[in-house]
Amino acid sequence: MVQVLKDKYGRKLGEIRDEGARQTVYDKYGARLGYFDGRCTYDKFNRKIGEGNWLATLIKD
Repeated sequence: MVQVLKDKYGRKLGEIRDEGARQTVYDKYGARLGYFDGRCTYDKFNRKIGEGNWLATLIKD
């Protein structure tokens, strides 16, 4: 499943894709920003962001 994230004007900011057992967030250009493994969220450098799903916070305007 793909969740498209949009701003208040309807412009695409990014998307969250289900990839097997984890969810991965991509920016509007398709670059991977991080992933959620079911327990913790990690950024594109595999650094732990926090426990729980924080994928939307990795999207920047």
